[in-house]
Amino acid sequence: MAFGDYPAEYNPKVHGPYDPARFYGKPDTPFGQVKIGELGSWLARRNKHPSAIAGAFSRAWWRWQHKYVQPKRAGIAPFFHVVFGSMFVFYIFNYGKISHHRNYKYH
Repeated sequence: MAFGDYPAEYNPKVHGPYDPARFYGKPDTPFGQVKIGELGSWLARRNKHPSAIAGAFSRAWWRWQHKYVQPKRAGIAPFFHVVFGSMFVFYIFNYGKISHHRNYKYH
């Protein structure tokens, strides 16, 4: 699969129009249904190749787009997602500087 191509598992005759938010590979047990004892084997079955990880992020991005940004009556939720996400990221970035400004009691 080259950049911009459809996934190898996608078949337009079977799947219909292409949806970038859908995984076309072999379905596996959802994470919520995995038992603790089976967690190691479930993680071992995951594809850890960088292109597979990028594909997972891409599918998550398109699911978010389809649910919050692209509906006909999109609300203010995507704006708040971006605002609070950036607040969290910048808090993590600046935590070292912020932690030096704590108020201590010296007695």
